[in-house]
Amino acid sequence: MRIAYICADPGIPVFGQKGCSIHVQEVIRAWLKLGMQVELFATRIGGEPPPGLETMIVHRLPSIPKGEIAVREQAALSANINLRLTLEKNGVFDLVYERYSLWSFAGMEYAQSRGIPGLLEVNAPLIQEQAKHRGLVNHANAEQVAQRVFSTASAIIAVSEQIKTYIEAYPGVNQRVHVIANGVNPERFFRDIKSPLSIQPETFTVGFVGTLKPWHGLSILVEAFDTLHKKYRNTRLLIVGDGPERENLVTELSAHGLLDATHLTGAVTPDEIPVLLAKMTVAVAPYPHQSNFYFSPLKVYEYMAAGLPVVASRIGQLRELIEDEINGLLCPPGDAVALAATLERLYHNPELGKQLGKAARQTIQHHHTWDAIAKRLLEIAGMTEGADTFVGAKLMRPDVSVLCQDTNA
Repeated sequence: MRIAYICADPGIPVFGQKGCSIHVQEVIRAWLKLGMQVELFATRIGGEPPPGLETMIVHRLPSIPKGEIAVREQAALSANINLRLTLEKNGVFDLVYERYSLWSFAGMEYAQSRGIPGLLEVNAPLIQEQAKHRGLVNHANAEQVAQRVFSTASAIIAVSEQIKTYIEAYPGVNQRVHVIANGVNPERFFRDIKSPLSIQPETFTVGFVGTLKPWHGLSILVEAFDTLHKKYRNTRLLIVGDGPERENLVTELSAHGLLDATHLTGAVTPDEIPVLLAKMTVAVAPYPHQSNFYFSPLKVYEYMAAGLPVVASRIGQLRELIEDEINGLLCPPGDAVALAATLERLYHNPELGKQLGKAARQTIQHHHTWDAIAKRLLEIAGMTEGADTFVGAKLMRPDVSVLCQDTNA
């Protein structure tokens, strides 16, 4: 069974180390384990193929030039022509799977024209994100592309209920949205890994993994840890990752006198994550309050797979993933006092931490593995597991008129 996996987003290095990159790699890797033949169509490669993907066929899509935003937008639109031609000349596929990007629609339309399933994975409200964080000139055209691709896809995969709600606001979606959250490979994580860090076993280590960005609540974490460390000097803070907030974070740590009690690893490879998680006593996801929290945080799934007790904000999808007092602990978003109190509770009750960590790993093993997600995606596509054909015309395809101007224009 041949699957075309498309990632036309220039912001995603498919062989890189971002969470979005790992998502792409793990879905493909799980399909390969099932015996699927996967070919990758990507705008940004981002390095050498990671383990397990070395022999996969990769089709490089045209890069998007840096510079003026309007020029980049037009170039991304025009890239649909190349994508369609590349798909056409590479034979017959049984499934087209695409990670939704702002200007790409050719993949879903190719699938529709061939009468094969076209699954569209949506991870964020990209139009809103682009306008807020990076700049968007042709907002109307971006909306037209979204309408076009949402209407054409056989089925749409949303990573959270919040994303599902966002998609269903578009006309013509017609109950074709399925919620499948992020996953993890639990085999990568086990607690007896030896680490090069000089953190002693008796040290209570509060850990965070992720890109250092404003919406990750790092200021809240610093304030909470400051409260904890003033009471208990054998506590340490381990922050794994890098990003635009690093300088501000170091400034805050210095202002609280916490630099000596903190280890910042900087950017690390995915292979290093299990080793670093093994040095944590508790892992945190201290998100501030956000009115539209649509994320499916990969780091929380990794925390849980590692058997760590997790303390997270009671927000968005995390309220569903984490059962408070069962497989983790939840705090009000943005509440440093509550976070500090919860960390102190775990400091005094290591047995509770062990129980929560055990239940967290069981949750992942039973419900959130990439292998299970890969099988579920094939089910949604109407394909029998491991077959080289899909079962009948399972997915109804809407008859869609052209909603965007010709990219040749």
